[in-house]
Amino acid sequence: MVNKKRGLLRFLPREEKFFALFVSQVKLIVESSRLLLDAARHGNSHMARASEEIRTLEGKGDEIIHDTFTRLNQTFITPLDPEDIHALSSSLDDVLDGIEDAAHRMFAYRLNPIPPAMVQLCALIYDCAVSLQKCFQALNDKQQVTEYSIEINRLEDVADGVVRRAISELFDNEKDPIALMKLKEVYEFLEATTDRCEDVADVLQGVVIKNS
Repeated sequence: MVNKKRGLLRFLPREEKFFALFVSQVKLIVESSRLLLDAARHGNSHMARASEEIRTLEGKGDEIIHDTFTRLNQTFITPLDPEDIHALSSSLDDVLDGIEDAAHRMFAYRLNPIPPAMVQLCALIYDCAVSLQKCFQALNDKQQVTEYSIEINRLEDVADGVVRRAISELFDNEKDPIALMKLKEVYEFLEATTDRCEDVADVLQGVVIKNS
């Protein structure tokens, strides 16, 4: 008989404190990715403010991961393996760092106009963030997370294709080597951020399987 409970985490709600910290990290990721996408859609004139707001959110994320690690060190018996809590929190922090890095470079390099492919990548990052939020909501509701993990993997594959095409066109059409270098770097930072979202999904799937 197929175990319909497989893929659900049994540690909920016993790890309420840690879970609340994970949820707080995800909320910051969603808000940061929304700010990035909105600024990219409206042009570089909006990127300065967005970059500063994202930097503030990234600072809040640093406080959360510090709180998580402090609790981890002070908790004798944890609801998950300590290395899993560490990996999950760290991978979420990496996503937020990636968004902040990308926003900073888009502002600092004064990209104007912001290429459509770059806007598309920002939209993919936002979609990944929303799917991550749905993953954690599913955990809270004791539902399956597999479909959201698959969606994040799909979005990451789409981002890979967008970046490959964009960089290929960049080398074909951009004559200014400095502009080429700047654009290529931002594309790679955005693509790396979708990779980090996929890393979170992979870690989460591993934790789910281990605790099923």
